[in-house]
Amino acid sequence: MTPSAPQRTPLYDRHLALGGRMVDFGGWEMPQQYSSIRDEHLAVRKVAGLFDVSHMGRFRVTGDSAQAFIQSVLSNDVSSLIHGQAQYNLMCNEAGGIIDDLVAYRSEEGFLLVVNASNREKDLEWLRAHAPADVSVEDRTFELALVAFQGPDAERLLPAEGLDDIPYFGFRRGEVAGVSSVISRTGYTGEDGFEIMVKSDHVGDVWDAILEHGRSAGVLPAGLGARDATRLEAALRLWGNDMDETVNPYEAGLGWTVKLGKGDFTGREALQKVKAEGPRRSLVGLKLRPGDIARHGAAVSADGRPIGVITSGTHSFFLGYPIALAMVEARSLQVGDNASVEVRGRGVSADVVKLPFYRGSARSLSEKKESRHG
Repeated sequence: MTPSAPQRTPLYDRHLALGGRMVDFGGWEMPQQYSSIRDEHLAVRKVAGLFDVSHMGRFRVTGDSAQAFIQSVLSNDVSSLIHGQAQYNLMCNEAGGIIDDLVAYRSEEGFLLVVNASNREKDLEWLRAHAPADVSVEDRTFELALVAFQGPDAERLLPAEGLDDIPYFGFRRGEVAGVSSVISRTGYTGEDGFEIMVKSDHVGDVWDAILEHGRSAGVLPAGLGARDATRLEAALRLWGNDMDETVNPYEAGLGWTVKLGKGDFTGREALQKVKAEGPRRSLVGLKLRPGDIARHGAAVSADGRPIGVITSGTHSFFLGYPIALAMVEARSLQVGDNASVEVRGRGVSADVVKLPFYRGSARSLSEKKESRHG
């Protein structure tokens, strides 16, 4: 069977014009980098960077039973959401394994789910198989494009009005560079910023305007390399690396997304048992010495005994040293401990550190939200 060619976002030609180095990611041809991962990474941390994230799946869920259906297939409690609020969520199987992580947006029309690119077709099939007759699950991925403008200066530099009234994990309709958009204060870098959903045939105008407006301030287009490094510094999990259908939310350190008291949902019984007994594994953060970059799947040992594997690893240009997440036996490592990680066939020293590795401008927004609801 001949594998299908990677799909392209509406911004593909612009990526090429900007010098984007294109790679296959989740079945899509996406820019790994433009100028350099380092420059793009630092732009996101110090000013702002612009990402094309149109490869992510976008589903519209509507119907009389839409809320009850979403509540029954996601781990978090969507009944607390009002129109204009978004929520990080997990979709689990009956064994409690993570089918996907996603963001659910509550609007007057129903719900919008943004899912991982590599899981789009699987998720769509799973949701439609479980949806009652009066609920429609519509794939809007190719009609709506999505870009992310992330960084401490994103609010100041986005060509749009009235952004200060959008709370963390809030969204509303508005105009970006005169183009009708849905603007949400969400992202995957640890920084403040916005994800902008716009009709696919107009996204090029929005992309061009953001880059032009922010160029003199140091805004850069940013690729997958910078996106991975920034999300890892913020200890944001990546499906397929840090979690999958063999990993439950408590093992991934995402137990806070599981609301066992909300009523029945897929995987609830299994997750109740995990919480009562405690997870068998846990995700920990590791700081390594310069040059020792740990890769996904590398062995992790302590006291001469294998205890787990690296799930994500990279060099942090912003922090100045390599960092990694590792899935290890529960209670085998504590903050302050030392572990051994296999790097290029040899064991190297790694320090167990508190997560996240870096707290960006999104953290202050989250804390403000928590203080308002505390």
